[in-house]
Amino acid sequence: MESTRLDIDRIRAARRVIDPVFLDTPLYRCEALEPGLGCAVSVKLETANPVRSFKGRGTEMVASQLAGNGSGAVVCASAGNLGQALAWSGRGRGLDVAVVASRFATAAKLDRIRALGAALELVDGDHEMARERAADIARYEGIRLVEDSLDIETCEGAATIGLELVDTPPSFDTVLIALGGGALATGVGHVVKALAPGVEVICVQPLGAPAMTHSWRQRRVVTTESTDTIADGVAGRRPIPAVLDDLLLVADDAVLVREASIIAGMRLLLDHAGLVVEPSAALGIAAILEDRDRFAGRHVVTVVCGSNVDVDAYHRWVGTARVPGV
Repeated sequence: MESTRLDIDRIRAARRVIDPVFLDTPLYRCEALEPGLGCAVSVKLETANPVRSFKGRGTEMVASQLAGNGSGAVVCASAGNLGQALAWSGRGRGLDVAVVASRFATAAKLDRIRALGAALELVDGDHEMARERAADIARYEGIRLVEDSLDIETCEGAATIGLELVDTPPSFDTVLIALGGGALATGVGHVVKALAPGVEVICVQPLGAPAMTHSWRQRRVVTTESTDTIADGVAGRRPIPAVLDDLLLVADDAVLVREASIIAGMRLLLDHAGLVVEPSAALGIAAILEDRDRFAGRHVVTVVCGSNVDVDAYHRWVGTARVPGV
């Protein structure tokens, strides 16, 4: 594999920095899902931790470094999960954490950011506007800006998931990873390609937020004017060039899925795995639903990356979901 920004030795070292509460999350074969999907399916459950998403692995890295060099404050833009994770990690290390988010972000995520003690500023636009505002705050106040996916700590923290995947039997031949800014996909993808190169790495993004997938396919940054998806955690419009460069080296494919398939995937995970997940976490299941023939006979691992969901919206979605062929 050509060289990405990530490093296996640093990723292994990250396990000594990250709070163990985020490590060694459940990985198990979920046979109840398999009749409806037509393949062997294992789930890597990144919701069984205090912030209910994988983001804590990366923010633990960031907060540890900041506390170690005497920094007292940090700011990030977030659709919700990164903000919660940074607030949790920063609180434990005495950091002042500020989070900028869209006022249209999931209310439950915003409430949790506040509950964890972070200062929360809302902007009237989307996540890209929040990114711009966070950068302005960092410049004006002279504090650390955490940029998810661009900051290597967020990628290498997420990459520890990959170590756990390749070190745990049974073996698998495909991994499905939600694709947003790219920290999860490049992190897990880097480790899998380095240590289990025969495994196919497939990234999954909503059809209504396709910027990174289009960028991967065209091998150049492609931006979009807007997004239209319930999967708010992956709804970016402006891919980061350095992250795309990494993704091009570790991803075997990037696919787009419809909203109906995302909702059907959420319903399958509820009915057959007992898992309440946010839309981004159902992208892998949605990809299988849309292309059963491709995955037939395979053993697929999907990373269930978050469960921070608005309860009322969740009931609206899964209450009307119809799972094709199940």
